[in-house]
Amino acid sequence: MAAHEPAPNTASAPLHAVSASDLPRFLEQLGAPSAAFLRASGFSAKPGEMALIPGANGLDGAVIGVGAEASPWHFGAAPWALPAGTKWHLAGNGADPSEAVLGWRLGAYRWLRHKQQDRPSAELIPPPGTEMAVTIAEAVCAARDLINMPAAELDPQALAEAAAALAARHGGSAEIIAGPALEEGFPCMAAVGAGSPRAPHLAVLRWEGDAKGPLIALCGKGVCFDTGGLDLKPSAAMLRMKKDMGGAAVMLAVAEMVMRARLPLRLLVLIGAVENAISGSAMRPMDVLRTRKGLRVEIGNTDAEGRLVLCDLLQFAAEHSPNMILDAATLTGAARVALGPDLPALFSNNDALSEVLLSAGVAVQDPLWRLPLYEGYDFWLDSSYADLSNVSTKPMAGAVTAALFLRRFVPQSQPWAHLDVYAWNDTTRPGRPEGGEAQGARAIFKMLQDFWKGM
Repeated sequence: MAAHEPAPNTASAPLHAVSASDLPRFLEQLGAPSAAFLRASGFSAKPGEMALIPGANGLDGAVIGVGAEASPWHFGAAPWALPAGTKWHLAGNGADPSEAVLGWRLGAYRWLRHKQQDRPSAELIPPPGTEMAVTIAEAVCAARDLINMPAAELDPQALAEAAAALAARHGGSAEIIAGPALEEGFPCMAAVGAGSPRAPHLAVLRWEGDAKGPLIALCGKGVCFDTGGLDLKPSAAMLRMKKDMGGAAVMLAVAEMVMRARLPLRLLVLIGAVENAISGSAMRPMDVLRTRKGLRVEIGNTDAEGRLVLCDLLQFAAEHSPNMILDAATLTGAARVALGPDLPALFSNNDALSEVLLSAGVAVQDPLWRLPLYEGYDFWLDSSYADLSNVSTKPMAGAVTAALFLRRFVPQSQPWAHLDVYAWNDTTRPGRPEGGEAQGARAIFKMLQDFWKGM
């Protein structure tokens, strides 16, 4: 029996993965009629290209093209390109089984809660040894679910409770802070949510894979909907603002991967869940807010609210002296102008941490791109009325100045990295359907798997 092929009674068809260089040999091994059919159809084994293999009784299998380097995206279109509802198993040794399972499951995902779906996807039976790929795919898809959920269904309390439920499923603990306790301990975050009837909630998750392991703090911006506040967004800019909690979803995906993999780490996960809305109690331009650190922040723009949420979370995380602090947020449009939708901007005060994150992103095809914490722009955050402003005095380098704002709340000696993510796929591509996306989650997990010991 060929490698990866299950027992004959599994009622699944073989899926052969073949590179262009191996195609001639593969065709020689097929029966003459099937080989002639593939030649006549023009199949050339380009990455992701698929063809059905006919047989005497109908369908004998299928073949999919793969590149010289393993990639999950080679398999990302297969669940919907192959016949609906069919089951498949990998045959031969032409594919990395974990990459195949990951790409297949990420590609099979669709957000269908409010849409009738009458066509099931094809299913790939995971070969033995691909359990981690299944875990990663399920964590990413859970994050996608949160991002895709309409804001009417995912308010700050629901997001905080989803985080707490995740911790409970994996033996962790969770505390949800709201009301007067939030206003006292996390005043800047509380001020962001003050304009909404749906009160802000902070979820604090703790988990120990090893009681003596390094402590990793994960902070996620969870703005369940962002109107921009009194500095109201135009309608086009508000259209996708249900995804403004994408940073929180990314960090919950990382936490799920770490907990299910039982990595020898300790986690402190902070999810700042708020809604930036408009009412008589909403924060106003030129208000001055108190932060948990004690710094006073003048509000130059109420639409720069994500950094106001994160600054209190970063301060709280720093008080626990973790080995590293990582945060993720859909923070600035400037990062998208600079890098486009597919490349999260990475800022870090630690070159070693930055390098291992970048390397991890390349390794798992979840890329990041480092931008500078340029000292020359730091004074752009100066305020005449408070310790600093939440926006720059200049209409340039918005992603840089946002990261510089966050850096004010991280001790200089504390390794820290900030990801400015888009958290969305504008169009459907193999393995990456239109909608919410947990950008950076797989890169962070890979780093925690392989590189944290060297930090």
